[in-house]
Parts: sequence; C-alpha cells; structure tokens
Amino acid sequence: MSRDVPIHSWPGSYYINSEKKWENGTLSLTRTTVRFVSNQSKESLASFRLSRIMEIKMESSSFIFSTLTVLEEGNVKHWFGSLKPNRVVVYNVLEHFWRERLLSPSSEVRGAECQASKGRELINLVAGAQRRLEDTGRVLSHQGEQFDDMMQGLEKIDSDLGVADKLLSELESPSWWPFGKLPWKAQQEAKAEDAARAAVAAAAAASKGSSRNRVIASIPAVVTKGGDSDLKPGCLLVLVSSLEVRDTNCQLLHRFERNEIDEIRVHSPYEITVRQRFIGKPDICYRFLSAKMPEAMAVLEMQYKKKVEFTSEYNAFRATPVSSPCDAEGRSWNEGLQQGCQETELPLEVPAGELSQLQVQVLQPCVSEAEAQELKQMLMQLKNLALEAETELERQDEVLDVLTSSTDRSTMHIEKHTCRMKRLL
Repeated sequence: MSRDVPIHSWPGSYYINSEKKWENGTLSLTRTTVRFVSNQSKESLASFRLSRIMEIKMESSSFIFSTLTVLEEGNVKHWFGSLKPNRVVVYNVLEHFWRERLLSPSSEVRGAECQASKGRELINLVAGAQRRLEDTGRVLSHQGEQFDDMMQGLEKIDSDLGVADKLLSELESPSWWPFGKLPWKAQQEAKAEDAARAAVAAAAAASKGSSRNRVIASIPAVVTKGGDSDLKPGCLLVLVSSLEVRDTNCQLLHRFERNEIDEIRVHSPYEITVRQRFIGKPDICYRFLSAKMPEAMAVLEMQYKKKVEFTSEYNAFRATPVSSPCDAEGRSWNEGLQQGCQETELPLEVPAGELSQLQVQVLQPCVSEAEAQELKQMLMQLKNLALEAETELERQDEVLDVLTSSTDRSTMHIEKHTCRMKRLL
C-alpha cells in the first residue's frame, strides 16, 4: 500500500501569497500528506503532513469567496478556494483524517524521530496477526451460534414430529374405543403443548436477536448516500448479521441486513461502497471513507467474501510499495551497513580481543530483552487464541455430526408419518 497514491482528490484553486494570485489545480489527500498540484505547471504548490496541521477552518476571502484554510506549524496558512463539489465535503474528509491521525497511537511523528527496531517491527506484526485472529474468532463464534440455532430448529422439528405421532395414533384408534383418550382431554393436552412450544420459540428468538445484534467493529467514517457531493461525518457499525450506518449523534440512518447486501466495492484501503440492488426502484448505495477502514475490512472480507469486489483504484494502492522518510532512512542505513560488512569481510571466527567497535555494534542483537519478553507474551496469547479456535472447530464438527444424524432421523420419521397418513386417507 502506498502513501503517495491519493485517497481522494478535489479540483480547486490555491492562493499563492508571494504572487498575490489564485492558481487552479488539484487538492489531494494521501494517508499522511495534503498536497496541491497546479494544472498549468504540474508543480506542487503546497505539500505538508497531516501531523503538522494545527487547525482546519472554513472562512471567507474578501468577505465574498468561500474558502478553506489550513494552518500549519510555524504559523503558515494555506488558502484553498473554488473546491468541488463544495468546501464542506473537503472539510469533512480532511478533518476526519487529521483527527484520526492525532488520535492514532502509532503516530508517524514518533516514527520519524526514532527508527523502529527489528523487535518493534516484529511486535507490530504479531499484534496485527493477533487482531486478525481475534476477528476470526468472532466470526467463528457467530458460526457456532448459527449451528446452535439449527440444533434448536431440529429439536423443534423432533417435538412436532412427536406430536404428529400422537395425533396419528389417536386417528388410528377411534375415539369411541374404551381404552383410548377422551377427545376433550386430548385437545387440552394439544393446546398445552402448543403453548409450551410457543414459549420455547419466543425465548429462542429473543436469544437469537441478542446475538445477531452484537457489534463486531465500529469505526468513525465520512458517509454519503450515492455521490460524493454530500459527505458527512458518521460511523459504520459491523454487526454479526448486518451493517449499520449512523450519524454523529448515533442516530440510525440505514441498516443493511446481511442477506440484503449485493455488493461491497473497495475503491481503496480507506474507501468502500455498500450497495443493495432492487428491481423497479433505485438501489440503496452508501459510500464510506475512513482512516480506520482497514480494521473493518478484516471482518468484512470474512463475512462477505463472495460480495467484496476490488477496483482498479485499489490495485494501484497495492502495486506501489510504502514509501516514507523512515523507510528510506532504514533502507539506506541497512544498505550502507551491508556494504560496510561486505567491504570489511568479517571472518566467521574472530579471535578474542580483536573486535573493533564497529564490528561489535554490527554483532549486537537486533531485539532487546524487553522486546523479547513482550514478543513471548504475545505469542502465548496467539497460542491460546489458536487453541480456543481449535476447540471451537472441534465442537462445531461434533455439532455437524449431530445435525446430520438428526436430519436423517427426522427425514425417516416424516416418511413414516406420510405412509401412515396415506393409509388413513
């Protein structure tokens, strides 16, 4: 994924203070940078990091023209005007990514100040794997709940088949038979059994509803229905059985049931479109733009695997490797270190007391003891999560075996009851 590929772009104009004029061009937002490129000279007139922004405001130029201003560190103010579709949309998107950048625990400012060690990189990788495994565990738990609901449904079918067996037995033995049950007593027992089944079904529906409304992930986002002209702050909730669109006041805007979603189109790692198609009326389509979209995509790709489509814009993000000052410094440092090692040609066995200071630094471990301890704890947590997932899979395998046998038994009982009813007719 590249930080140089723009997440979103808007045509507009930029005020060049030194020349006292407005220049037409394109305002672009990447993961870490805001950039304005002139249409005429194709040069970058303004480029600054999100971490250097102090304030974003909507103001007026000469009390007439509506503009968007960005205050950078060092009291440098950038003026943007004639933004399309409008400055409110641009403000909502810039303000969202800037705010999430400030709230992010892994700020790039800290990464620029000190290069991440190999141990820290390993810890970040393990942390990412742990989050993915936790998301997988949630989906696996939902699958187990579905199996439990199927078991309850089969138990209800067995109960109904038992009632049908009793009714058929009463039909096969006439009511005037002296050893048979009285007709009114049989009706009372049937009503009582119906009431008990209704209570069990209501309880099962209530428990199913509570599990279906469980929230798996919730991310802040900029939301629009249809086009890009009405992007507003809101949030996206990923539930076990649906997707919910809410505004900044947590008011429900729309709810996509899991079986109603026809397409999830991924435009970039930070932008998706969810669509529900209809015949004879317009589709319902919502577009989401969020700095934390990768967290939700980890769950969406598992829940809606067959409905997720990646566009060519997303492929452009993946085609270009990540480029940042920290990575460039790290690569140049590693290349210089490797070149130095090749030039010195250290032997495999060095006599004691003949190691220079540079060689000692080269041979120092890349992972500190504290990082190793943290890695050990995280790997133990990963092991526990994997064992729990294995246990749940084994339980679900047993449930599947029970489901198979119960289905076969119910099919056999239905065929037997069908034959008895045909004999009665």
